[in-house]
Amino acid sequence: MEFKARTGNERKRSWAAVAAAVVVTVAAAWAIPTVTESIAAPHSTAAHDRNTTADGGHNGQDGAQGSGSAGGGAQPAGAVPEGIAHASEAGGNAVNITIDDGPDPVWTPKVLDVLKQYGVKATFCMIGPQAKAHPDLVKQVVAGGHRLCDHTVDHDTTMDKKPVAYQEKEILDAKKMIEEAAGGAAQVQYYRAPGGSFTPDSRRIAAANGMRPLGWNVDSKDFTKPGTAAIVDTVKKEIGNGPTLLFHDGGGDRQQTVEALGQVLSWLKAQGRPTGFPVRTTS
Repeated sequence: MEFKARTGNERKRSWAAVAAAVVVTVAAAWAIPTVTESIAAPHSTAAHDRNTTADGGHNGQDGAQGSGSAGGGAQPAGAVPEGIAHASEAGGNAVNITIDDGPDPVWTPKVLDVLKQYGVKATFCMIGPQAKAHPDLVKQVVAGGHRLCDHTVDHDTTMDKKPVAYQEKEILDAKKMIEEAAGGAAQVQYYRAPGGSFTPDSRRIAAANGMRPLGWNVDSKDFTKPGTAAIVDTVKKEIGNGPTLLFHDGGGDRQQTVEALGQVLSWLKAQGRPTGFPVRTTS
């Protein structure tokens, strides 16, 4: 009995060894990892979201220009991209004139007169409470064929350091004020962060509400009131940076801006450079 039991056990071990050899052979043939092999972690297929980087750049340029929606998906037809716009809808060598910080009861009408004199349409980036206080000026801007841009409620240049809820309120409250001042005659089509303080969240909020984030290529430095000649010279020197020019009709005495704007528009006309509006639904 002892011999039979031992013989039976040996046979069982022999068959087990054969079975193990067969498993190893099949595993090798099919490249199946054994339990002793380490199985590699799944490779992440999520694209790097450039919108998660901190935004910066005084001219409103950040790492997410033209990146569209988060995750890198295709932009739906007609949707407003989150990327910061600089190009002109008119294409070619066209220039975009943008006017910030108004409307102002003294200077906005003078800026409108200069634009009308040269047959130029501009984009006015308005501060919400200013628009609310001067709805007649907002209506004049719209009646002149110009476009509206949201420049927030408080012009807080540190918005990029503030909570998302704060950014959203600054943007959407201003949009509401501007559109109500326009009397339903026009919608706000762009959003420009004060001082270029864009964030991925502020761009997302703006785009989701139909406003294209708007940067600039040429800062005329008119806000510092360096003199009319200096403003004009700055534009001429920096026009090679890109098509979107920045001027101001609010924030103080803008007499130099009014004078410089006329000279710049005259110079652009002599150079054969048309004007247009910034892109909204393309990169």
